[in-house]
Amino acid sequence: MIIMPNKHNRQGSSRSREAIRSRMKKSLQRLRLRNMPLRYQLMLLFLLFAIVPSVGLGLLVNWTVERIVERQVEGHTMQLIGKVNEALDSKMENLQNMTYLIAFDPDIIAFMKGKTASDNDTGTSTITSEREPNVTDQDQLYGIKQTLQGFTTLYPEIAGIVLANGSGDYISNEMYPRAKQSLTREDWYKRASANPGIFTVLGQPRERNITTHVRYKDNEIVSVARSITDEASGRVLGVIMIDLKLRSVSQAARNVTLGKSGYVMVTDAEGRSVYMPEHPLVEQIPADWFKSGDSGTFNAEADGKELLFLYQSSTFTGWRTVGVFPARESITEVRQIQFYVVSFVFVVCLFGLSTSLWFSRSIAQPIFRLMSYMRRAETGNLMSGRWSDRADEIGMLGRSFNRMLAQIRQLISLNELKERQKREAEMRSLQEHIKPHFLYNTLDTIHWMARKEGADDVSEMVGALSRLFRIGLSKGNDFLTLHAELEHITSYLKIQQTRYRDRLQYELMVSDDIRELFVLKLLLQPLVENAIYHGIKGRRGPGKIRVEAKIEQGKLLLLIQDDGAGMSRERLAEMEQLLAAPMESLESAALSGKAGKSYGMLNVQARLRLTFGEEYGIVLGSKEGNGTCVTIIHPLLQELPAVQLLDSKEREGSE
Repeated sequence: MIIMPNKHNRQGSSRSREAIRSRMKKSLQRLRLRNMPLRYQLMLLFLLFAIVPSVGLGLLVNWTVERIVERQVEGHTMQLIGKVNEALDSKMENLQNMTYLIAFDPDIIAFMKGKTASDNDTGTSTITSEREPNVTDQDQLYGIKQTLQGFTTLYPEIAGIVLANGSGDYISNEMYPRAKQSLTREDWYKRASANPGIFTVLGQPRERNITTHVRYKDNEIVSVARSITDEASGRVLGVIMIDLKLRSVSQAARNVTLGKSGYVMVTDAEGRSVYMPEHPLVEQIPADWFKSGDSGTFNAEADGKELLFLYQSSTFTGWRTVGVFPARESITEVRQIQFYVVSFVFVVCLFGLSTSLWFSRSIAQPIFRLMSYMRRAETGNLMSGRWSDRADEIGMLGRSFNRMLAQIRQLISLNELKERQKREAEMRSLQEHIKPHFLYNTLDTIHWMARKEGADDVSEMVGALSRLFRIGLSKGNDFLTLHAELEHITSYLKIQQTRYRDRLQYELMVSDDIRELFVLKLLLQPLVENAIYHGIKGRRGPGKIRVEAKIEQGKLLLLIQDDGAGMSRERLAEMEQLLAAPMESLESAALSGKAGKSYGMLNVQARLRLTFGEEYGIVLGSKEGNGTCVTIIHPLLQELPAVQLLDSKEREGSE
């Protein structure tokens, strides 16, 4: 039977996978720093800026101190090795001087030439190993042995001295051949003869045919040799060989210790050991490990251990004094410094962790409290929260939040009061409302009745009033053409001229090409009214009002000028200060009626700046006794603004 997969099962598995991916995505988002709680963010920042630099500083100090101590240890070790080399060179120089002294003895020179003291007189007798020497030979041999005995007594580190001439004869107090074989066949004799007159360090002997009465082992002595040559011919006469006790060589290196388990050893030029302490870290150092040069350092692995080698070669003996110690062996001073550094880092980390916890708690807890108060305010509970007397920014923020809640409560109460007053005003407005069409029709009826009765002045007065109301209301539009605004002000001036008769004259200077520009309505009427009541009315005799419109620098300028009483300097300064006040103060003064006689002018200034911006408005100029000039700066509007056009269509549709 084949089981087909269920469609619902597939959908369920896909939903479960999507849910898993969603949970993983949310978990990753929580891991981001900006999505973590503020307390953890502050902790991480404190740890980052306090602990990380301390740890880095500790590591840097540790690394620097370790390098410095390593260089100091290397320098100190090289100094010790140099001292050992100097001590060995000093011993070898003593041996070299000893060979010179021995070679200068006349009896020894005679022996090397194969002559006795009697032969020096007759020139016929020699001493060989095949015959018994005569009495004179015995005295000569005794004198030579006494000379050699004096050197061994003076220098107890000498194991033995042997003199061998070219005939194979030898003289020594301590040394003798193992077998009857000429000593001239020995390797040490050949090496010394190969360097005529030169002091040669032979090193430790190996399988030579000569030994001492004490029977020193080969690894217990070090041999040196020097050939004696004939001054006249330069021919090698014989060889002086001296065995030096190894303990005198090791005495200079035995007491030198490097670290805990390091030591100093001495090798020859081929790397063979001359001196090595017991239980060495490496039995033999290959010659190819040493770099070119008289001194240096290198690392090498021996028996699974990483070792550090410091060496210095002697130019006199050719030996190398080598310091050997484990590369990773900690020096006591380094360990002590590391302990102090680790302790310092631990204390800093502990202090930084506790400080970060305390700081993050002290900063985050008031913020969490503010969050809880905000959430409580979101639910509609606007009660003030309780805050401590802390004077930092968080405390100031909490107290500002409480003041904000108090102001919100006050504004809510004020808004409720205004809403009640608004509803009451709407009720009164509905009760006292008269439609504009009823007012227009009534005025038209009065107008035609006056014309019918022949009262032309009454008819003209009522017609001007009708046009004044019609243009002023203008179906609720905020903008109208400059022509309509001029018609409106003309109707107003006709009404005022009927009242004041010959005392009021007016003049309109507007070209036809700018009459179709759009302007904010009711701009001229309040200013003309101010000119009549505060300018013309205060003047003796007739006065004139001049209204002019022109374009300058891409802006429309409307000028209302009168030849009335004008304003004093104090009043002009007061008016300019009111006109330049901020928008909120300007609106408050215009709406509250606190401006007094300047209410109409401030109203126009507020509407211009509110509609077009701070660069537009009223510029005032006046001089007491010479009249006043008010200039309106208005933008050029070739078309009705889009918002105003839309409102007009909506009102027409509603009507």
